[in-house]
Amino acid sequence: MSAQSLGRYRPTQVIYGSDGLTGWLTERCRQRVTLLVDAGVAEAPIVTRIRQGIAWAGRASELVVLSGPGDLDSVSELAGHLENAEAVVAVGGGSLLDQAKLAVLLKSDPTLRTRLTMRHRNGLVLLPPSSEPLVPLAAVPTTVGTGSELSSAVCLASARGKRLILGSGLQPELAILDPLSTKTLPGDLLAEGALEILFRLAGMYVGDHTDLPTEDAFAETLLRRLVRLGNELADTLAAGGRAGGALRLEIAKLSGLSHNPWINHSRDPNACKGWYLANELSSGLGLRKMTAAAALLPHLWAAISAPDPRWGSARRLDRLWEAIWTAEAGRFPRNPVDGVAFLIDSWQVDRRISADPARIAEITRATVRAWSAGLPTLGTLTSTDIEDLLMRSVSPEILTAR
Repeated sequence: MSAQSLGRYRPTQVIYGSDGLTGWLTERCRQRVTLLVDAGVAEAPIVTRIRQGIAWAGRASELVVLSGPGDLDSVSELAGHLENAEAVVAVGGGSLLDQAKLAVLLKSDPTLRTRLTMRHRNGLVLLPPSSEPLVPLAAVPTTVGTGSELSSAVCLASARGKRLILGSGLQPELAILDPLSTKTLPGDLLAEGALEILFRLAGMYVGDHTDLPTEDAFAETLLRRLVRLGNELADTLAAGGRAGGALRLEIAKLSGLSHNPWINHSRDPNACKGWYLANELSSGLGLRKMTAAAALLPHLWAAISAPDPRWGSARRLDRLWEAIWTAEAGRFPRNPVDGVAFLIDSWQVDRRISADPARIAEITRATVRAWSAGLPTLGTLTSTDIEDLLMRSVSPEILTAR
């Protein structure tokens, strides 16, 4: 989900290759760097390379290894740990980067904790544009899909499920995209990341009924490029190979570009309705986020195609899929619902999930409480609409390409 329209947009500097870190640190830090690293990649070559870059800049570093998704208490504790940091470099997946972004902002503006601890009925928290980080943050993503290194959004676990926190001050100052960062990323997670980018881009494009010629052309170009790269990855994995560094870097570029404000300029910020449902479905069933999204997406597109304009524009969905279908020379079924089901399966992303009706009813109530019932995020969609779509997504009669 993109959130660049909120607050003052501060473009993140992007560099390819970790060698650029040394020059950035020379300009932005006098002595001390705090290096936050995801426990899953603590011994990875990219961490060694980053530590070398810090040393080459003549700066001292403190290594902090983090595990788990974190919550407000752990992020607040981390913010306290950053008290003496002059710069922060974060290396890890979307969850680690989210924790780093929020901790840096909490260090700079401790009053934000009060806003974050307030009881909110909905799952969305907007931070004031005046909250800006006082410590520069460099983000080094080791996964693809979330694009957290270029976004002003954070997902944070809470007792009532994941909360989406938006604010311009959450955007990192520097993003480092290096093929070495994703060298150990398994192929199936790379494919999931590619699908997450598609889910975000297509969700915003189809969820808004307004035609925006320049922005639409930008989104269509990125989606055609993404699907081509996803197919290349699928073919490589099917042949028993591994994605090369160039392919991983190209997918990583699109991960960040999917948050570019140009794509969603003047769009409805709540257009990607599927994100809210996938968020609650994954939390409620303890699933990986993209497993839930993959199960949901064909049924969401079926609802849009019905047509039900509350979910999105059938006309724009047809136009978008036609652009993808034409670019890929008919590799997929021409119908968008069958086509996206075929794409998910060909990319080998798991979408077969199950749940009993009582559990789906609980998830529906949580979804309504967090994102509906008068809130703009799900608009006029009712609990019956939401429960029906969720039930179809977990049905054993899975949609398959005809």
